Amino acid sequence: MYDSWLRLGFDTVRLGLEAQTVVALRLAKLSLGGTAAQVEAQRMVTEKVEAAAEAAMTLASGGTPERVVRDYRRKVQANARRLSRG
Repeated sequence: MYDSWLRLGFDTVRLGLEAQTVVALRLAKLSLGGTAAQVEAQRMVTEKVEAAAEAAMTLASGGTPERVVRDYRRKVQANARRLSRG
């Protein structure tokens, strides 16, 4: 019982740390301005809305908080990889 809560806690902390990396990378990209910054800003807003809707659907269809965190982490990690490449 405590194992699942502990794992959820650790995964949530990791999500927070990974998200901070993406925020830093996005801020760097946005600070350069131009078309790439505009595209990134739009992507960021769109992703947030889509991710919130997916999380709500996951929970509404009987999914677990663990699943929501896992899905968010996968998306955040993909953003970190994409933004790290340039």
